[in-house]
Parts: sequence; structure tokens; C-alpha cells
Amino acid sequence: MGTTSAQRWALGLSAVASFMVVLDMLVVATALTAIQRDLGASLVDLEWTVNAYTLSFAVLLMTGAALGDRYGRRRVFAAGLALFAVASAACALAPDVGTLIAARTVQGAGAALVMPLALALLNGAFPPERRGWATGVYGSVTGVAVVLGPVVGGAITQGAAWEWIFWLNVPIGLVAAALVRTRIAESRGPAATLDLPGLLLAGGAALGVVWALVRADTTGWVSPATLLPLAGGLVLGVVFVAAGRPMLPLRLFRSRAFSAGNAVVFFANAAMTGAIFFTAQLPQVAFGAGPLVAGLSLLPWGIMPLLLGARSGVLAGRYGVRPLVLTGSLLLAAGMGALAVVVAAGGGYGAMVVPMAVGGLGITLVLPAATMAVVSLVAPPDIGRASGAFSTVRQLGGAFGVAITGAVFAATGGYGSPAAFVDGYGPAIGVAAGLAAAGAVAAVALRRPVTSRRLEAARS
Repeated sequence: MGTTSAQRWALGLSAVASFMVVLDMLVVATALTAIQRDLGASLVDLEWTVNAYTLSFAVLLMTGAALGDRYGRRRVFAAGLALFAVASAACALAPDVGTLIAARTVQGAGAALVMPLALALLNGAFPPERRGWATGVYGSVTGVAVVLGPVVGGAITQGAAWEWIFWLNVPIGLVAAALVRTRIAESRGPAATLDLPGLLLAGGAALGVVWALVRADTTGWVSPATLLPLAGGLVLGVVFVAAGRPMLPLRLFRSRAFSAGNAVVFFANAAMTGAIFFTAQLPQVAFGAGPLVAGLSLLPWGIMPLLLGARSGVLAGRYGVRPLVLTGSLLLAAGMGALAVVVAAGGGYGAMVVPMAVGGLGITLVLPAATMAVVSLVAPPDIGRASGAFSTVRQLGGAFGVAITGAVFAATGGYGSPAAFVDGYGPAIGVAAGLAAAGAVAAVALRRPVTSRRLEAARS
């Protein structure tokens, strides 16, 4: 079955937007050492350079989906691309780390308008039986961004300056926004008022938990400064879920595929983001390499997304998501575990290649299948909310992964010497392996196969 021009534009522009947003989450990874040097940033500052983006991204995602449903998905999608481009320019012009973190927060807000609507527009453009293929292509492009992010960041940081990793987004975002306005048809979901109480509950929950984890090593794990925001975040999260706020209706969680798929992507993204945060710095801090070499060293993680990303969505549609999600989560855990062991044992880069490739295969199998589990079976009016929830959980997983691996790293190592960095790296990546294994446990809940043959019946 062929694709129409409208479908090709929806797929292409959704993929470009996703590529830019995901690239910017990772392009900063190999620039962290330069940012630390130029702006005098601490470990906590570096964590917030990453987490300010992912937190505002995560907290505002469902609001972005609601704005698209109410005012038009195409209109809000284009506005998000423009905001992302402007905030990127502000990041490039930041004179100190505090300003950079603030600009990254705004950049995350732009991303929150882009990502759920990209997925909603993509799913709305294709019939159920073609969504496995479309999400596979979309996921493979995102996988390329995962591969190229650290390489592009390293090349630009070494060849020019770290500020240019943000200037790169400006023309891409503005051109994409203009094309969205002219090439994609407008669509809306069910009209609804903005759920401000739900936004405050979700935002407070995410901020409280991540704030506690990032600050725990400085303030102490049992100090009131850690325990109070942690407890407050957990309580707000429970209240948000129990209240069944309109931005995330409880009926969505009655689907086992929706609940388990979100849990899987939380743990998988936590594992991958935490591992990339430190592995991108390892060659520079521990081995004395430059930013470009550091970025190139991460390429084994991206081999499988390049080779199999588009195919994995088709496989999920044919055989069901559970086999792919479970196998992928186990492979991701095995790759992370082996990586932690070989580096802690003093192994060089050659010993890291196979574990990274195994982990890359794992994440390639997990992400398209988990996306299909969460989004494909919901009713058309709920596509925006389901897409927003999925993207929110994914980004919260990334913030949690950086926070928890950073806490373990700070407790066992540091930046004082190459040996100190390696001492902290092994335990931090070991925790990432444990997070991936938790995703495999969640995958067991996907008992019934979710295949393309069931989609039409489930949605009719």
C-alpha cells in the first residue's frame, strides 16, 4: 500500500521535529566538559543543564497535547517549533550557567509543544494497519538523532564552540515551522479546558522527586532538604493519578498495554539517558580525548537503530509488542551491565564496543514496540492525550535516570581525577542496567499480543 503526499509530509515533518528535539537532548552530552570549563559549572549544574530541559519538557507535554486538541494541532506544533528555535538562540547567548539553565527550561517548553503533536499528527495521518510502519520510520529517525547527537555535539564543540550546538536548531526550527503551516492539514481533538490544577500537581510531583535526587549527595540522603521534596513529590504524584485529572483520564490506565508500555519506556529511557550522560564524558575526563572523539566513541550505540529502526515497528505489528519489548529490555540491561563491568575492570574502549552495540539493539527493539502498545489501541479522540502521556513518561524517565545515576556517581567517584571518574562510572552504569531490568519486569504485564491485525477491531 502506497502513501499519499499528505502522509509523506506528516511523516517527514514529524520525524524532522522529533530529530531536532531528541538531538538537542543528546547534543549537549559531549559539550558538558567544555561547559563545565567555560562557565565554571559543578556536577549539579551539569545535571540541571540536562534536567531543566527534560523536566519542563515532561511537565508541559500533556498541556501541549491539550493545547493542540483545543486550538489546532498544526497551529500549536508550528508555534512549538518557533519557540524551540528562539530558546535555542538564548542558550547560545547565555553568559553564565544560570542563564543557560533558564534558557534550557524554555527550550524544553517548546519541545513539549512539538513532541506530542508530532506523534498525534503522525497517528492521525495513517490508518491503524499502517501505523506500525510509520512509527517504525519515525522511531528510526529518532534513533539516528540518538546516534548523531553526541557526534554532532563533539564535532561542533571541538571545531567551533559549544554555543554552536544551539545555533544549529534555529534555521531548522524556523523552516520546519513554516512548512508545517503550509503542508499539513489542521486537526483537533475533543475541546477541553486547560487543566491547570493537573498541571500544577504533575509539575510539582516531577520537580520534587528530581530535585531531591539531584541534591541528595550535597544535602544528605536523610536530611530534611532531601526527604521533604521527595515525599512532597510522591504525594503530589499519587494525588494526580488518583484524582483522574482531565489531562490524563484514568480510563487510559485500564488498558494493560497503555500502563505497561509507559512503565517500560520510563525505565528504558532512564537507563539510556543516564548511561549517555556519563559515557559521553568518560573519554574526555578519564582518557584525555577531545569532544569529537568522545562523540564518535558512542557510535556503537547507534548501529542498530540505523539498521533495524524502521523494521522493528513492522515486526511489532506482525508478532506483537511483548516479545520485542521483553527481549529489547533484557538486551539493554545486559549491555549496560557488561559496560559497567569492563570499564570498572580497567578495560579500554575496545572492550566497550560490543556492550554498547548490544544495548543499542535493545533500545531499538523497545521504543517502537512500546510506542505502539501505548498509542495504537486508544480511541481517536484520546490520541493527543495518550501521545502526551507517553512522551511525558519517557522524558521523566530520562530526568530520573540522570538524577539517580548522578547521585550514585557522586557517592562513589567524582571529577577530581581520571581514576575518580572511573570509580564513579562503574556503579552509575550498573544502576542504569538495573533500571533496564526493571523495564523487562514491566514488559511481562503485556500479556496479550498487540498486533496490527487487532488494531482495527480494538479501535472500531
